[in-house]
This record gives sequence, C-alpha cells and structure tokens, in this order.
Amino acid sequence: MPTGFGRLWTAQTISSLGDGVSHAALPLLALALTRDPMALALVTAAGTLPWLLFGILGGALVDRWDRRRTMWVADAARAVLLAIPALAAVFGVLSIPLLAAVAFLLGLGGLFFDTAATAYLPDLLGRDPMLLERANSRLRGAQTAASGFAGPPAGSALLAAGRSVPLVADAVSFAVSAVLVRSLPPVPRPVPEARESLLRQARAGASYVFRNRLLLGLALRPAVGNVAFLAVETVLALFAHERLGIGAFGFGLLLTAEAAGGLLGAGVASFLGRRLGTGTALTCTAAVEGLAILGLAAAPNAYAAGLALAVCGAGMGATMVLGPSLRQAIVPAHLMGRVASTSRMLGMCAAPFGAFLGGWLATAYDVRTPLYVAAGLLLAMTAVTATMTSNRRVEAALRAATPAAAAPADKAATAHAPGTATDLEPGTPALQGAAYATAPSTGEH
Repeated sequence: MPTGFGRLWTAQTISSLGDGVSHAALPLLALALTRDPMALALVTAAGTLPWLLFGILGGALVDRWDRRRTMWVADAARAVLLAIPALAAVFGVLSIPLLAAVAFLLGLGGLFFDTAATAYLPDLLGRDPMLLERANSRLRGAQTAASGFAGPPAGSALLAAGRSVPLVADAVSFAVSAVLVRSLPPVPRPVPEARESLLRQARAGASYVFRNRLLLGLALRPAVGNVAFLAVETVLALFAHERLGIGAFGFGLLLTAEAAGGLLGAGVASFLGRRLGTGTALTCTAAVEGLAILGLAAAPNAYAAGLALAVCGAGMGATMVLGPSLRQAIVPAHLMGRVASTSRMLGMCAAPFGAFLGGWLATAYDVRTPLYVAAGLLLAMTAVTATMTSNRRVEAALRAATPAAAAPADKAATAHAPGTATDLEPGTPALQGAAYATAPSTGEH
C-alpha cells in the first residue's frame, strides 16, 4: 500500500471514533433538554438532510475542487463548528434548535469529506482493483470498530463528565484528522470539463449512474437495502422485548453481534471476491442478508437472533467493501464525486421510507411482519440485480476502465474513444457531451 494510505486510514479511524462519540452524545444531550419525541426526531433527521438536499450538487462541487483540500477543510470546519455547542453547554444556553443546526452542518461537512475521500482513494491507489478492495476492507473495519464499538460507550462516559466534554473530544478528533489529511500526497486533478453550469454537471453525473446498468445495480443494493434495514431497525427493540424477552442489556448485545459480523465480513470481502468473482460475491452477500433477516424473524430465542444478526452484519460488511471498490475502479476520475454522491443519496432517500414502512407494518399487523417484508425485499433485490452486477459485466467494465489510467492528457482525443470507462451495454447510445469524456488518472463508495 502507498505510504499515504496509512495516514488516510489513521485520519478516518480517528474521525470515525469522534463520530461514534457524537452519535451517542447528541441524542443524549437532546434527551436532557426535552422529552418531546418530535424534537428528538428533529435532531436525528437534521444530520441526514444534507444528503437529501445537496447530495448530487455536492458531488459536482467535489469534482470541481481539489479533493485533498476539500477533505481537510471539511474536517477543520467541523472541529470549529463543534466549539459552538460546547460553549453553549458550558454557559447553559444549549437548545434543541442549536443541536439540530449543528447536526445539519456536521452532516453537510460529512457529505463533502466522504465524497472527496471516495474520489481521492482510487487516485492514491492507481485505480488498482485489488488494492482498492484491501484498502476499503481496512477502512470499513476500522470505521466499524471505532464508530460502532469504541465511540458510543466513550460518548456516554464522556457525557457523564460534563455536557461539553464529548463535543470537545469530537472536535479534537476532527482537528487531528484535518492535520493528517493535509499531509497526504497530492494526486493529479481530473482534466477540467467544458465550462458548464453546476446543475448541468450534477445532472450529468446522475445520468451516468442511471444509464449504466452495472452502476445502477450497485446503487440499487444500498437503496433497497436501506428500506429493508430501516424497517427492521424501527421495530428491532420492540421485537427483542416482546418476542425474545430481553432487556436493554441484551438488546445492546444483539447490536454488538451485528457489528462483530460486520467486522468479519469486511475482513473476508477480498477473499470472497477472488474466489467467487466480485459479481457473484455481491449476489451471494445480498442473498445472505435476506436469508439472515428471514432467520431473525423466525428466531425462537435471543441466541438464534444474535446469530442471524451477526450473519446479516457479515453480509453487509462484505458488500460495503466490494461494491465501493468496484465503483472506484471503473468510474472515470472526473465523475467520481458525482457518481459517489448520487449512489449515496439514493440510499439516504430510501431510509425514511423504510422507517415508515416498518412502523406501519408493525402497527397494522405484527411486530414480525416488518422483518418478513424486509427479507422479501432483500431477496427480490438480489434476484433483480444479479444480472446487473454479474461477473461477466464486472469483468467487461474493468477491462474497459483499464485504458483510462494510461489515457493521453489530450481530453479531446479521448472524449468518445472506444473502450472508455463508461461501461455502457452493447447497443446503448454513446453518452454525449464533455461530461462523459474519459479523463486521465493515476489511479470511492
């Protein structure tokens, strides 16, 4: 792995630890201010709104900006931002509107950082598919360990020391991450496109995803998956209490089992890709997720439920390594930000629908019903996307993307050359305009 990857890995791990701290602390801070469920939901929802409102436009901006600079500026800005609620907590003027505004701005910073990091990584690794899988496996594993295991308990413990303490800790994590990212090696910037409006460029990036069957298949997995998983998450605590007869501590162990499975899945993702082929591995992990949720719905006791959640987490962990790695290997550098943000936005838009679906099904029928419906959605999605992300299609896309790494600097000479990294199906009309030209690259989500 290139030397710079170690610094990027360390920066994202530290930042994920801070995220875990704030994810536990912000809801608890809100709970200390009010018991109104709608007010608490406002703070939670505010963090997802930037992806819904600015996801595609944010990707277009990242494709215009220097990605390394975008990352460290976003982290530095979030470090400064967290000083505001920390001071408000010290002076006793913390409020729900302030927490909601901070959550929104943190989410906006996360949009720019995550999109830029996704676009920067393939340039750092020379777009090598094997290196990308290895890198994403390490990044995903570290993120799960830091934000899923270490961060939330640390956030709760720090909150006991004072309302401002977890916010300061998160600010420090962002500051350290910004310093590390600032020291990363520069990578060549994509060749500038013909001057177009930001909206037109954003639309071109979204169109690139929807007109490419492989990329659309990769985007549909998290979108449908989020509907299913949020339907499950909405009723999981109630299901655990009513059907499995476990309390708060047991419920925490269930979530820990899922996170442990996620670590295992991230660790074996590259092995599965090599043995089965990336396309087949993605189909298998999607099927495993659906069958695991079906097993959870039918679980007779807490032990079986924990095993089902661990298996589901393993499938999710592997999918979240293989899918982004493949996308990073085949998407042209000058479109990476827009493709990544479009895919992420589809998933974020689907999540609220899943939460509503789970609540409605549990109210209208039974607490197990959302789990059965979620399993059906995941298995149906597996069948629909199996041909879209097949080994044959993946291999063709990787072969088509290979010349992009050695493309000449003259963009005009390569704008519509055969074998560009668009991975269009045979017979699909060529995409028109400078937005789809293949840019040279030395080397995403």
